Amino acid sequence: MSAATSNPQAPVVELAPFRGGGRWLVGGGAAGLVFLILTFIGMAVSPREAFYSYLVAFAYWCGIAMASVILLMIFHATHARWMTVLRRPVEVMAASVAIFLVLFIPLWIGMKHIYVWVDPPADLGRETLKLLAHKRPYLNVTGFVVRAFGYLALATFLSWRLYGWSLRQDKTGEVALTQRQRNLGAGGLPFIGIAISFAAFDWLMSLNPTWFSTVYGVYFFSGSLVASLSLLAIATGMGRARNVFGGHMTDEHTHSVGKLMLAFTCFWTYIAFSQLLLIWIAGLPEETPFYITRFGAGWAWVGGLLIVGHFFLPFGALLSRSLKRDPRKLTVVAIWILFIHYVDIFWLVMPTLHPEGFAVHWTNVTAFLGVGLVAIAFAVSRLRGHFAIPVKDPYLAESFRYRP
Repeated sequence: MSAATSNPQAPVVELAPFRGGGRWLVGGGAAGLVFLILTFIGMAVSPREAFYSYLVAFAYWCGIAMASVILLMIFHATHARWMTVLRRPVEVMAASVAIFLVLFIPLWIGMKHIYVWVDPPADLGRETLKLLAHKRPYLNVTGFVVRAFGYLALATFLSWRLYGWSLRQDKTGEVALTQRQRNLGAGGLPFIGIAISFAAFDWLMSLNPTWFSTVYGVYFFSGSLVASLSLLAIATGMGRARNVFGGHMTDEHTHSVGKLMLAFTCFWTYIAFSQLLLIWIAGLPEETPFYITRFGAGWAWVGGLLIVGHFFLPFGALLSRSLKRDPRKLTVVAIWILFIHYVDIFWLVMPTLHPEGFAVHWTNVTAFLGVGLVAIAFAVSRLRGHFAIPVKDPYLAESFRYRP
């Protein structure tokens, strides 16, 4: 056992609490509320279009927040020391999941406009109605709402508990708090993994209630995790440029974030291809319509864009070592991944509303910006007044010296 492991010592870090982010907090939060109000107006004028747009935005941003909780817990469970200097941005990204307890309410209100199983029309056909009746013990409004708040409450508890211990350690320097975070990270991972998987089943897969895929939850998680890592690359790149980390973040840390982005880009591709291949080969009539619609006329080009843009482009770019070590270049790739992840969620949701072909509505923009800006403003509010790095973490010095 190394000396750092047996007797870790926190370095003396001269760093003032974070007071920045005012534009994101005030301006972004106010703009987000305006966009949400416009989206709510759209829900009154064109409810189906607006509620579907809101679902896309909610799944996108909430997925990133929940994936950030998982990312934080993975770091703790694996005793990763290299990312200690970067842990605070992950903590606030994870803590932002709490705002989705409120942002879920519009989905609750608009369920009948989104999910056909809420009030099935008689023209669905006898066989479909029979299947929906069979699934009624699970697919019902009460169960859907209770489970959704359960998923979000669990993620909120885990993220806020870990963040609370981390902030407490900033003040007291208790080494034992590091072990508590590691224990909770390892012990809570299976539960949060189940939560995000079933959230995907409920919020997205049940749009087509007669279709199912056993890896759908992993598909949603993998895409959200790539997006979470990309948002981390952008946030840390901006923070490094503004010396938020006190000059302690290096090219080595940027490089490792880029390597994780590359790894999970490959993982998303593996899951996406596995799901498509197995369903297409089996050719079962209850499974293939999902892909027939999404690779049919009007939507095929979006599927092609995902193949190229969600794998080949970021994969090729992230193979470059020099790119992964350059925060500005990595930020460009990260922005592209965040964009293509939205296209992915859009492709999962909107063909249910428009099976005839690709269509956009002005609420796609207002919902995305409204939910996103409010979530970002909430995350910034959780960071302001606290240190941008865990200043008394016993392994912080080791993180400063990180060389892969």
